Amino acid sequence: MAARALRMAVVGVGHLGKIHAKIYAENPRAELVAVVDANAEQARGVAEAYGCAALSDASELPADLDGVSVVVPTRFHAAVAVPLLERGVPCLVEKPIAGTLADADAILAAAERGGALLGVGHVERFQPGVRKVRQMGMRPRFIECHRLAPFSFRSMDVGVVHDLMIHDLDLILHLVDSEIESVDAAGGAILTDYEDMASVRLVFANGARANISASRASLEATRRFRLFSSQGYVSLDFQKNYGIYITQGPEWESGREALRTLDPMLLAMRQDWIKERVLSVTELELAGAQRPLQAELDAFLDCIEQGAQPEVSGRDGRRALELAERIAADIRAQEW
Repeated sequence: MAARALRMAVVGVGHLGKIHAKIYAENPRAELVAVVDANAEQARGVAEAYGCAALSDASELPADLDGVSVVVPTRFHAAVAVPLLERGVPCLVEKPIAGTLADADAILAAAERGGALLGVGHVERFQPGVRKVRQMGMRPRFIECHRLAPFSFRSMDVGVVHDLMIHDLDLILHLVDSEIESVDAAGGAILTDYEDMASVRLVFANGARANISASRASLEATRRFRLFSSQGYVSLDFQKNYGIYITQGPEWESGREALRTLDPMLLAMRQDWIKERVLSVTELELAGAQRPLQAELDAFLDCIEQGAQPEVSGRDGRRALELAERIAADIRAQEW
């Protein structure tokens, strides 16, 4: 533990930035020193709620900060993060790391020059189900994910690939850990000037494949992530914080022989035997885990205290952005 509370600030206190500020303010390991927003009234409201300074520009932040969450619109990430990183201030930059690869490279270079810790807010890495899959050591050969959301009127300066799909792109790159051989993307604009839905198939050098769907023009929110391997099958529902793991059960060998000859009516009566003996169906223990954003900010504080590398590095953030750029460019070329 640090000898004192870490002095933290949040730049950008819109919808998500307010939550960053609240989590820091309520964490005994942190002291929320200041919030920054171009909207002075917005900054004042958050500052009054948590007893900190309200500033209108990141250049006004005090020099003795221990860390900063950068939660401004994506196109401003580099303008805010670069000066802070050059000063050596640890930064957690919300996803995507930047609006362009050039800006991402500028952020990475600034962190290098300042010797500063740089993390990227791909918060789905902190989903309890994803962490459980990593603990299991599962190496997926096929991944299928669906991330659908109603239109929110936020993030209209980017398309659904950079807004929503990039969460799953980062997870897939993290879990598969292989170079991409091919990308097949489809999608288009429905409500905005950018793509509002996208469907992508990725093929990796190690033979793994992934199908990814994202939409921000859905009537209901869906966040499902499924992984298949020779070990078994995991189905995660991020919306419900629920997951199951299915693999061969103790009577797999004898059971599958019986399944070939059983009368369909008898088979229908023996579903419990199939689920409990022929197969092994296990609900993953996910209840009681920290909420992903809280876990992410706790991990950021750990990194500051311990000098450790972040769960999602600047390089990871750039890699996800590079893939998102490739997919979005393919979709734009279709001229839907």
